[in-house]
Amino acid sequence: MKKMIAMVMLAVMAMFALAGCGGGGKTVGSVSTDGSTSMEKVIGALGESFQNETGIRFTYNPTGSGSGIKAVQEGRCDIGLSSRELKKSEQDRGLKATVLAYDGIAVIVNPNNPVSDLGLEKVAQIYRGEITNWSQLGGSNAEIVLIGREAGSGTRDGFESITNTKDGCKYRQELTSTGDVITTVAQNPNAIGYASVASVKDSVKALTINGIAANEANIKDGSYVVQRPFVLVTKGDVKLTEGAQKFFDYITSSAAHGIISAAGVVPAN
Repeated sequence: MKKMIAMVMLAVMAMFALAGCGGGGKTVGSVSTDGSTSMEKVIGALGESFQNETGIRFTYNPTGSGSGIKAVQEGRCDIGLSSRELKKSEQDRGLKATVLAYDGIAVIVNPNNPVSDLGLEKVAQIYRGEITNWSQLGGSNAEIVLIGREAGSGTRDGFESITNTKDGCKYRQELTSTGDVITTVAQNPNAIGYASVASVKDSVKALTINGIAANEANIKDGSYVVQRPFVLVTKGDVKLTEGAQKFFDYITSSAAHGIISAAGVVPAN
């Protein structure tokens, strides 16, 4: 009988231990995020650090900015992730935006492309289809292949807003993730695309714009003009769960600045 009681007590203690390690319900033990694929590196680093420090389970669903905003609106996640500002129509539906960081959008080409610098207006002319051959820019005699993101992408919205090309781009391919854009440009010597600076790899070359490199210092001082915010989206009239609130407070605090900077973006605060 004593052995049975001891076994029951051990089982109860184990249940409490699991609850203390984030194995409980969503209210206390988890935080779910959904949205921008461009924010994967920074939000992944923040989520991993937060989970290690608190034991609260963190999840991230990389669906794109538009989908993440919709997920918050419909109550399918705690915090949405957007690489663009909220539209007035989204704000009117009760959504609230908090800027986490600022990210540069790199204009990328194949490493073998001799072109290294473009003015912002030249970039706009390329994407509007007014400049169609690399020879017009000092490059090879080859047709420019325009690569971009799909409609609803925060990266696309940011790029088209900054370059004043909204609804005017003549894309050859519209891809659904930052990684796909980088891979496609890396494989095509005549391609040009755009991607989050934090996501750029050695497989592509980031152009300087107006002679200014896409790096943290130039994004921070505003001299690199192709940049956009990384935004946390919440419902203004709905209180976050305990776990989600702790995560929100953690990533917007000064303690997270080092992690954000290490991910290649500039902390907002």
